[in-house]
Amino acid sequence: MEEKRQALIKLTSEKMTGPIIRLEKELQKIRAGKASPVMLDSVKVEYYGNMVDLSQVANINTPDPKTILIQPWEKKNIQVIEKAIFAANLGLTPMNDGALIRISLPPLTEDRRKEMVKTVKNEAENIRIAIRNIRRDINEDLKKLKKDGMPEDLFKDTEVVIQKMTDNCIKSVDEIAKTKEEEIMKV
Repeated sequence: MEEKRQALIKLTSEKMTGPIIRLEKELQKIRAGKASPVMLDSVKVEYYGNMVDLSQVANINTPDPKTILIQPWEKKNIQVIEKAIFAANLGLTPMNDGALIRISLPPLTEDRRKEMVKTVKNEAENIRIAIRNIRRDINEDLKKLKKDGMPEDLFKDTEVVIQKMTDNCIKSVDEIAKTKEEEIMKV
């Protein structure tokens, strides 16, 4: 019974860290006033008949906090890349000089910053819900183990461990969201 309990606790840990990692990746895509190649992760480019990530057909750099520089490996792809950036609807305007694509990020307005903070809060809440759903599912599995003969004290101890894991994960989500909100609101 102890082996099943330990396996359940390990499964809980693995399942709860997944949404936190997903949150971190999603929040990286949200612009916080400085340029980042991650902002272009959603851009797909047609390359020899296949849709591929922009990073697979060009170098993406940020020479300064307000500029993204895209250098295609093949110059003939420069217009395809430019169209793909427009099609991604990221609110970015690429400037093509024939060899490079330069994207200058305009400063964020106060209203836009507030919208972004709302987006961060929504993402964080969705992750909190996902973590609570994982806790619910794990508690269902735990109840099945109790029916299969798990002692009451072991059942209660496991419930407490799972709740502590849930609380710690939600605390991590709150900290990640708070950090991102501060980064966005910083002028």
